[in-house]
Amino acid sequence: MDWGKGIILTLAAFGILILSMVVICVRQDDIHLVTQNYYEEEIKYQDQIQKMINASQLDHEVLIYDNQLKIVDLHLPVGAKGTLHFFRPSDARLDQKIEFDISDASVNAVDVKSLKPGYWRVKLTWVENGTAYYQEKKITI
Repeated sequence: MDWGKGIILTLAAFGILILSMVVICVRQDDIHLVTQNYYEEEIKYQDQIQKMINASQLDHEVLIYDNQLKIVDLHLPVGAKGTLHFFRPSDARLDQKIEFDISDASVNAVDVKSLKPGYWRVKLTWVENGTAYYQEKKITI
């Protein structure tokens, strides 16, 4: 075997390797995006910034995670309405959204024992007295 054949075989093996990687990537179906409508969310992001500013101006912590009891406690007043979104960055199929309307100040905890252990982002969006708020917390269950 001479140098010419060795170079040709090396290039052919490299081409086959690249082609097989392209086929594997194209067939992959478990790619999870952060959101399905990325461009619409990007346009509305200034509203999200205003909600985060509103939440940062509150004088108390709204979203508290108790690791011992495995609950997420919401310190919101009666009349607050919103959404609690449990976001799993590694697998979008595990995401959960919970709509809430605080009608009793004593019932404002969410049990998270049923969620798969690991890293989660808890996204809380709510409206209180006509003002919109947003707060996010990173937790590990």
